[in-house]
Amino acid sequence: MSVNPSLHGIALRFATLAACALIVGCASTSVTLQPTPQAPVCTSSTNALVLWAPHWRPDQKDRTAREEAATSGLNQFFAQSGCFARTELRRVQALAPATVQAALGNTREPVGSLVGIEVRELGPIVKPLSSLALVEGGTEVVLGITEYSPQSAAEVRRFVVHWKNGGPGVIRGVAGLADDMQSALHAGLQPGPGAK
Repeated sequence: MSVNPSLHGIALRFATLAACALIVGCASTSVTLQPTPQAPVCTSSTNALVLWAPHWRPDQKDRTAREEAATSGLNQFFAQSGCFARTELRRVQALAPATVQAALGNTREPVGSLVGIEVRELGPIVKPLSSLALVEGGTEVVLGITEYSPQSAAEVRRFVVHWKNGGPGVIRGVAGLADDMQSALHAGLQPGPGAK
């Protein structure tokens, strides 16, 4: 049986284009909490003091841009999510016990929730592949969440949120990092069903 060379060429080009479309368009989101499961941190009826600090890798690039994106994402999340009735958000150098205790002592109003957020990773990622896509990329956010007693500042629980969006052929810059930060916070802190 002979195959028409022009039909074979068309079929081969179509298969190649279809494979490329599948590979390039494969962005997906994954979220892991460690340990899991975790009860929601958000309590929409209470006031909260939320302390946050960056904890970058020693070789972390573009720290200033990442910190600006983290600040913007945190502010937007707590302004819009309904996570707490009222949130006082403070940037601290580190979430050391003495810092948390001092921050709790400097609040003007009683708080019902005291939360620490350590930003460990926020940025685009790119990994080389040995496939047609050549790269796998996207955005990764890693947050260390600590809940403290609002009376004593003693640690109540601690967990890690690892949020990732991307896939083969996906390349991202820093422009959407504030939105990605909000998505990771939503996944980790779990505001109620009516939250944005």
